[in-house]
Amino acid sequence: MKEQIAFLFKDWLISTGLDFRYVNMLNMLTLTACLLLAAIILNFLTKTIIVSVISRFIKKSTNKLDDILLEKKVFHRLSHFVPALLIYYFSDVVFYDYHQFILPVHKFTYIYMIIVGAKVINAFLKALNEIYNTLTISKNHPIKSYIQVVQIIIYLFVSILILSLLLGKSPVYLITGMGAITAVMLLVFKDPLLGLVSGIQLSSNDMIRIGDWISMPSKNADGLVTEISLITVKVQNWDKTISTIPTYSLISESFSNWRGMEESGGRRIKRSINIDMKSVKFLDETLTNKLLKVQFISEYLEKKQSEIEIYNKENNIDYSVTVNGLRLTNLGTFRVYLNEYIKKNPNIHQDMTLIVRQLQSTEKGIPLEIYAFSKIQSWEEYEAIQSDIFDHILAIIPEFDLKVFQNPSGDDFRKLIS
Repeated sequence: MKEQIAFLFKDWLISTGLDFRYVNMLNMLTLTACLLLAAIILNFLTKTIIVSVISRFIKKSTNKLDDILLEKKVFHRLSHFVPALLIYYFSDVVFYDYHQFILPVHKFTYIYMIIVGAKVINAFLKALNEIYNTLTISKNHPIKSYIQVVQIIIYLFVSILILSLLLGKSPVYLITGMGAITAVMLLVFKDPLLGLVSGIQLSSNDMIRIGDWISMPSKNADGLVTEISLITVKVQNWDKTISTIPTYSLISESFSNWRGMEESGGRRIKRSINIDMKSVKFLDETLTNKLLKVQFISEYLEKKQSEIEIYNKENNIDYSVTVNGLRLTNLGTFRVYLNEYIKKNPNIHQDMTLIVRQLQSTEKGIPLEIYAFSKIQSWEEYEAIQSDIFDHILAIIPEFDLKVFQNPSGDDFRKLIS
């Protein structure tokens, strides 16, 4: 049948009286043009008819998995095999009189189909990743880095096949001869190899997941993880910029993952305020009577005053000297008040650590630190809760005859001079 096609047009050319020297060349060129035109038309028909029919059935189906295959153009790329097979099958007809061209055409057709096959597999792997991402498990164990490793192996295998076709050597021969260029390949694929090892460590140790909030000051990253790939991890920072971190950096360098905070149900508040040392004093009768009216500490003051009086009487304390006996201080009483105030705050986690503590005194006063956990983890609301607490602290401090330490400003010096 194919031989008949080869001679059909050739016989017609001979019958026209054309010089025989030009018959074979004109016959080959004409058949080549017809074959290419047929391949283009067949490719168009395959895409517009077959792919469109498949697309219509897929869109009618309730299953979303086949929609992903269509979106990633798996069927679209499969259609490229049809014109390649047509050219391969009819190439010996077109080049019947020029056998030296048949083998190169077959080789390049093989190469084309190998590349198309690689693209089909690549599209399928991307679709597989999208399908996997629809599952709940994908958040904790992404597979994109593993898919990228498979893609690298496929491209490497495709390169070996193409080289073997071009050089006329067996793929096994090329693979066995690759030992000499292994060092070069290690340099070329250094980042993917490091990324692969790091990705396995990150995944197996559950160090990072998509959606985690991480902080890595060395890479200017502070935000949510949006993508974990073979070579990089993408982080969308809170200012909406994107930081790209090499995967192996997350193994070799330190970073903070805030997932534990989110899973615990609390977000830490750790902030201090500096008290002026000169304002610290013992409670006198006037201040004591004033503070006894404060609801949060009235019971505490009554109890402590009773204990102090009993102790001082039993030990015959001379009240004329302030340093003798036991006395309450305004700073200690204020610390108790803050502790009670934090405990009564409905936005503070009572089942987690809650401390109001005095830190080491410095040249800037006595730091009084609040260490507690907010029930609300949302950044905006968390900051509002924290600010409300310290707004109250700043407003209530004068009631205890305490002062906040503050470096003198230019206005203070002007008042002093005047």
